[in-house]
Amino acid sequence: MDRSERAFLEVESSVSEQRWVERATRQQLGHAESMTEIDRLDPLVARILAGRGVVPEAASSFLQPTLRELMPDPSNLTQMDAAASRLADAIEAHERVAIFGDYDVDGATSAALLWKFFQHCGVESEIYIPDRIFEGYGPNIPAIDQLIDRGAGLLVTVDCGSTSHEAIARARERDVDVVVLDHHQVADTLPDAVALVNPNRDDDMSGQGHLCAAGVVFLTLVALNRELRNRGYYQGDRQAPDLMAWLDLVALGTVCDVVPLTGLNRAFVLRGIDVMHRQQNIGLVALSKVARQDGPAAPWHLGFLLGPRINAGGRIGDAALGARLLTCEDGPEAEQIAEKLDQLNAERQAMEAAMMKQAIDEAEAEIGLSDGPAVLVTESETWHAGVVGLLASRLKDRFRRPAFAIAFDHRGIGAGSGRSIAGIDLGASVRAALDDGLLEKGGGHAMAAGITIKRDRLGEFRSFLDNRLAQMVSERSANQNLKIDGALSARGANAQFFDVVEKAGPYGAGHSQPVFAFPNHTLSHASVVGANHVRFTLRSPDGASINGIGFRISDAPLGKALLSSIGQKMHFAGTLSSDFYQGRRRIQLRILDAAPVPDRIQP
Repeated sequence: MDRSERAFLEVESSVSEQRWVERATRQQLGHAESMTEIDRLDPLVARILAGRGVVPEAASSFLQPTLRELMPDPSNLTQMDAAASRLADAIEAHERVAIFGDYDVDGATSAALLWKFFQHCGVESEIYIPDRIFEGYGPNIPAIDQLIDRGAGLLVTVDCGSTSHEAIARARERDVDVVVLDHHQVADTLPDAVALVNPNRDDDMSGQGHLCAAGVVFLTLVALNRELRNRGYYQGDRQAPDLMAWLDLVALGTVCDVVPLTGLNRAFVLRGIDVMHRQQNIGLVALSKVARQDGPAAPWHLGFLLGPRINAGGRIGDAALGARLLTCEDGPEAEQIAEKLDQLNAERQAMEAAMMKQAIDEAEAEIGLSDGPAVLVTESETWHAGVVGLLASRLKDRFRRPAFAIAFDHRGIGAGSGRSIAGIDLGASVRAALDDGLLEKGGGHAMAAGITIKRDRLGEFRSFLDNRLAQMVSERSANQNLKIDGALSARGANAQFFDVVEKAGPYGAGHSQPVFAFPNHTLSHASVVGANHVRFTLRSPDGASINGIGFRISDAPLGKALLSSIGQKMHFAGTLSSDFYQGRRRIQLRILDAAPVPDRIQP
């Protein structure tokens, strides 16, 4: 571990066994000064930007990204022109189009975007979302046959399809073209689609690999609009759709798929949230109500309130509910769908809590043996396959190492999801395991992957991951640092301060939310609320107080430390959030860590 820099507040090992360090380097602090002097930025905003690698000459464009400046020519993406041409053919010929999407938020928003375009052009289209349990991810032959039998003349896959060789071959056998719009990592060979647009293709030089599927679909619609205009399609009363009015869907997909909030993605989210404030999408308005969204839409609402409810349909209910909601144009129907998704989300939360206890017990038993494996692989025959991704994510956060959770059925076939830590490419490892014959199916990203595995290969898979990743995981585990953006007091954490911090947002993957330390504060209250959350109150030395929340930590070291330290002075660290309660705005601390105050510096 690099200890050349002094630990922030001298915290060498916190309650969560992390060393606190200042985020900004000396060079970055110099950049912050330049931004303050030259760009006249607020010093705090400048410090936040500099600590995330923004250089002075890019500060202004970073804070005010515009689609006009950041939008690439869609033709830069490999086979985009072929895709736009085939989609334009379908519109001109009024072909029936089948849209095959994934069962997550990115899939639902991508499908909804494409559906809205076809509807605007008067073309009949059908959205098909597969059942996670019975069909699995991506196109499958029975579904392809079913869609073609219902009259589909063109099949468009969104957020899937890049590895669907057999299903796409089946469509071609039946003389139906397939256009793939995707962003997932691909294999060496690609399926025989009439066009496969994926910025993560090996032969794509567009530099847009950070886009989610909704972003790829939006670029496709820009290209399609241009193609139709060049063909003279928009004449008389026939007008081009206002693509900017659908950026709320692009923002939702971008935030929920946890792609980097930099460059074009950042512009998508900022402009998309502006669109969301207009409340034009009936389905999103209904979902915001049932989710009890407080105040105007913000990235946090998209990722933690709206997204999980849309995902709940794909996890444990009707996978098509999310796409139906986002394309719904009837108020009462939208309210019914939103209520159903809210109910499914509550059921998912209860199911997850029961599964999580079992997964933690299994993981702790493994880790108790010489610090355990580099990659946690937990499994059960009683788990719901739709929730294993959430389990893997929770295990990864709790034990700070890559983790898999696998739900086996009565045949011994397991459906699993994995989540990784920074610097460990889990998707590459899964593809290597697939090549070695350890998996039936597998793929994903650096940070997330999905697998299908037979029970009798589970031991080999565990050994494969440990042999491949042990050294890399060990190196990263040896440097468990919590990066702190600055020190703050309960009195200083007010609405005015929060608004200044938000000027450097929106925050998310690739542009992390600022973390502030609260030195030498007294923990005046702590209690368990809801599903293993801990609610607490801190009091600063001058008597001011701030309320806080720790999500799903009551049985974790941090939660146990809070519950057993009431009345004590400690250092605390976390992020700030804003909500509205009974019409009043409140600032709240979302705790990430805590540390004892050394006796020699306590007053």
